[in-house]
Amino acid sequence: MANNNQLKLISIVFSHNGHIPPKYTCEGENINPPLEVENIPDGTKTLALIVEDPDAPRGVFTHWIMWNISPNDAITERSNPGISGTNSFGKTGYGGPCPPSGEHRYFFRVFALDDELDLVAGVTKEELLDALKGHILASAELMGVYQKHKHVVIG
Repeated sequence: MANNNQLKLISIVFSHNGHIPPKYTCEGENINPPLEVENIPDGTKTLALIVEDPDAPRGVFTHWIMWNISPNDAITERSNPGISGTNSFGKTGYGGPCPPSGEHRYFFRVFALDDELDLVAGVTKEELLDALKGHILASAELMGVYQKHKHVVIG
């Protein structure tokens, strides 16, 4: 397989466009899935991660924002290897997929950065995006889908 040297974000539990296992959602343990970042460019000091659902009824819903992640470490299951900001649940850390209806897409985006970010824990996604400006060496995306499995009988 040819190495195209582009930054890659992969998971051993779901493929790009694949189904996110329930374990990593509100219907399971609600823990983060394991993620691996490959082909990290030279000069990368830290990584940042944003996980969001563009299919949410009220607009883009942020599930996880994290920065100052060591580029040498995999993001293991049930971990928080960086500094977390506030997600759309109003909490820091990971909040798993929990779509109110239908199948939603969840975009896991990683950014290779040339510096550490001077942000305090709990900042918003907008504050993180502002801090990323001018520091992104490369980015990659992994998209998984999820639809709730529990059926509610009405009537």
